[in-house]
Amino acid sequence: MQEIKYVGPKPIISHTGVEFDTNKEDKFVYIGIAIELVKALSSNDYLENKTYTYVTDKTIVTVDDMMRELHKICPNLKELMARENHHIEDEIEHNIKRAKESYTLSSVEKEVLYNNIEMMRDYIIQRSVNKSVYYCVIDALAQLVKKDHIDHIVAPMTQRFMHVFHSVEGVLHKERFPIDTQIDIYKKDGTLLVKLQVMNS
Repeated sequence: MQEIKYVGPKPIISHTGVEFDTNKEDKFVYIGIAIELVKALSSNDYLENKTYTYVTDKTIVTVDDMMRELHKICPNLKELMARENHHIEDEIEHNIKRAKESYTLSSVEKEVLYNNIEMMRDYIIQRSVNKSVYYCVIDALAQLVKKDHIDHIVAPMTQRFMHVFHSVEGVLHKERFPIDTQIDIYKKDGTLLVKLQVMNS
């Protein structure tokens, strides 16, 4: 079975080489935080006023830990990963076909582009699988927030928490009956915090 592992930022592949968009980080780096939030909300590890405050010593440290938790959160994990693997393989083959049939590239440039795509094949597949797994966890997290009418979640203000909160926002906004949210950054006792506020009915 395909596993999750970190590969890196989004590759930009061309007939001149491979570059990386460092603004498009591998979703792998956010999966652990999303899992911990799902675990906490599943165990009702929050205050009576429907507030959850993230405690920073709760961290998943190994991929094996992550995979165990992922199987609980996403029961169809194996099928999800296999489906995404197949989907991205098809996309890669399509890109290779386009490269070979290009009218604007010379035969040498076509060969270079083909080789660059092939060189990055496993990298591209892994990033895509990581992304599909991440959004499976985010969907589970959003459904918990909705089901349990969580008012807000507070966490340390880091780029990773901000990213996860924005992803949850995106899912809640796409619900059949969209749920309004707001992300606030504030300081308490000298610590910078980020709060995802949910306007549940």
